[in-house]
Amino acid sequence: MKPTEWMRTPLGAVYHLNLMPEQLAETVLLVGDPERVENVSQYFDCIEYKVRHREFVTHTGQLGPNRLSVIGTGIGTDNIDIVLNELDSLHNLDFVDENPITPPKMLRLIRLGTSGALQPDLPVGTILCSSMVLGLDGLMPFYANPNDPACRALTTELLDAVPDLNQIAIPIINAADGELLEQIALNDLARGFTLSCAGFYAPQGRRLRLQPRIDNFIEQLSSFRFLNGMRITNMEMETSGIYGLARLMGHRAVSVNAILANRSTGERCPNPEMVIDGMINTILERL
Repeated sequence: MKPTEWMRTPLGAVYHLNLMPEQLAETVLLVGDPERVENVSQYFDCIEYKVRHREFVTHTGQLGPNRLSVIGTGIGTDNIDIVLNELDSLHNLDFVDENPITPPKMLRLIRLGTSGALQPDLPVGTILCSSMVLGLDGLMPFYANPNDPACRALTTELLDAVPDLNQIAIPIINAADGELLEQIALNDLARGFTLSCAGFYAPQGRRLRLQPRIDNFIEQLSSFRFLNGMRITNMEMETSGIYGLARLMGHRAVSVNAILANRSTGERCPNPEMVIDGMINTILERL
């Protein structure tokens, strides 16, 4: 492997996360805001490692019988690309000869994020698990076999109904790990079809001083129905990268979303920290 392929620090840690293999658990909680890492790790029985490098913050510790890591990824699938590749390398590349380890180790990846609803019947305060994700963020087309094979027909349906998407993105659809989804969602959390966007403003249909290229494409997506009745429920900026890379790497992933705004009704959550803390506690109890 060329020295420019797998970047490491002078001490041998992975370049951006600044972690060594022993500092990472096999169950990893992914939060966007680095300040939210402590909101999760405060519930650990003990913390073994605290590592901060650039915008990436990692705490690894023990909660009951479970060893857990929580990582602040920052915003967007560009950061997810860094985080998931380096997490995978920590367990699946040999730190001496840099060759893949066989058999590869499987990680459990659980996103604890925030999101905006696109449907009027999803009130703020809802905790939603992403059964599937539509990526308009642009990351996965750089990888071979970016679409879940079972989802390719859905992509065709979407492009036939919303041809404007061809102007701005290569849509990619992927699914959550079914077993992990059932463990986390059980029968009391909402499940939905999440949209991952490339940015917060025009990519999510917002207008400040600049006009989006497609005037109403968020409205087109929220009103669209697949032939099987599925609809796009919410949008955020990370899940597509997590599901797509996890599938290609052989990891299990699920994304949990605290709905803090509803774009259809214009409602904003009056107590976001309470909702986020409730999500954290609920998911920690189910691990």
